[in-house]
Amino acid sequence: MQQRRIAMWSGPRNISTAMMRSWGSRSDTTVIDEPFYAHYLEYTGYDHPSADKVIATYETNWRVIADSLIGEIPNGKLLYFQKHMTHHMLDHIAKDWMLELTNCFLIRDPRRMIISFAKVIPNPKVHQMGLSQQIDIFNYIHEKTGKVPPVIASKDVLLDPQGTLSKLCEAIGVSFDPAMLQWEAGRRKTDGVWAEHWYASLEKSTEFMAYREDNTPLPEHLKQLYDECLPMYEHMAQYCIR
Repeated sequence: MQQRRIAMWSGPRNISTAMMRSWGSRSDTTVIDEPFYAHYLEYTGYDHPSADKVIATYETNWRVIADSLIGEIPNGKLLYFQKHMTHHMLDHIAKDWMLELTNCFLIRDPRRMIISFAKVIPNPKVHQMGLSQQIDIFNYIHEKTGKVPPVIASKDVLLDPQGTLSKLCEAIGVSFDPAMLQWEAGRRKTDGVWAEHWYASLEKSTEFMAYREDNTPLPEHLKQLYDECLPMYEHMAQYCIR
């Protein structure tokens, strides 16, 4: 295999950190956790947990961040897995550097995503769910490369981790490694400083959790948000690897 910088573009609360664990379990891979989060918080002023600490700890210049993501792969590794939140990609951030990456996309049923996100960020807005930005990035990559980038759904990963990850690896030209199916419990040095607010259940895990149906009803005040998100989710879902 040749070196690859793999960007996985996801919305919040979408097993994206479990995916980071999965890729980080490979001996040939180094990972990075939401590299644009500090820039996003500094620019927007959103009151997220530990926002001041995030801004003080990480680079906030988006161009410096982008250049580092397409530069030398850290730690002498073959693969560089980059966990990106699409809502962090604000309108003023250029996309040209993304063409240097191997891009893929992770989606989740918006009802479950909204309920989970609202536990930490009450009354979220549609732009905070990242779906419109995900479509913009997907369309940009598709238009510029002439190829449809791979999309996977979190439900499919949880129902069949090996099968879904094998298909993803094949789609991006990487050999599947069984090490991706298990990991040690606990926190990692590569986790963002925000882990204490978002990663509690993940830190107890050692593999992808089995999928369980959850029919928890949406609170009334979040139903309009769901109605806005659903068509965008369905648009991305049509491209899922099956």
